Amino acid sequence: MTTLGILGVTHDPVLREKYNLSLDFIQELIVEFNPDVICGEVLPASWEQYLQDPTHQGYWGEPASEYWDLIFPLCKEKSFDFVPIDWVELDVWMDFDPFQSFDEFQRQALNDELEQWFQRQLSTWDTSSIPLNGAAYDTITKQKYEWLEQINPQAHLFRWVCRHLIMIQRIKNATKLHAGKRILCIVGADHNHALYEGLIAEQDIELVYPLRK
Repeated sequence: MTTLGILGVTHDPVLREKYNLSLDFIQELIVEFNPDVICGEVLPASWEQYLQDPTHQGYWGEPASEYWDLIFPLCKEKSFDFVPIDWVELDVWMDFDPFQSFDEFQRQALNDELEQWFQRQLSTWDTSSIPLNGAAYDTITKQKYEWLEQINPQAHLFRWVCRHLIMIQRIKNATKLHAGKRILCIVGADHNHALYEGLIAEQDIELVYPLRK
């Protein structure tokens, strides 16, 4: 039986400290889970570039800072295998901005509403043993993306649905390659519910989410 854990994080260093999901705590959770493999929200191309030149930090701040500051060094120190699972087509990503067809005034209003959704998500931080990992956060997150789908179904399909199909398949491929081992998926917390729902029915996988009950 392969054990598969999901750990949601925030990519923002300031928010990590504010909402008690610091790099030290993330490291504690990783070591406690004791994975053989970490599946990370990193583009395969960026991972290959990192292997060739560890000083090269990808595009648009990708991979996120927690990989450079913690996860990559920890994988090296602990001999964890690393599998990149993210998918983003950088050359067309901005062409699928969900608000691009609106005028400036409308975009501002939509961005303000999006920020309100984000604050609702963050307000749940202390409702679970691991901030941003649990039912309360996931419920509001799903509602946020249902709202975004109504705003722009095509952008939602490209940026969210297709992305998750590929991320989940890469995780499934990792479980086949590392059958019987302990695998930890570390992603932005907004992805938690999508990965959980996409993997819960998989046979031969013991799914652990949140990592602490």
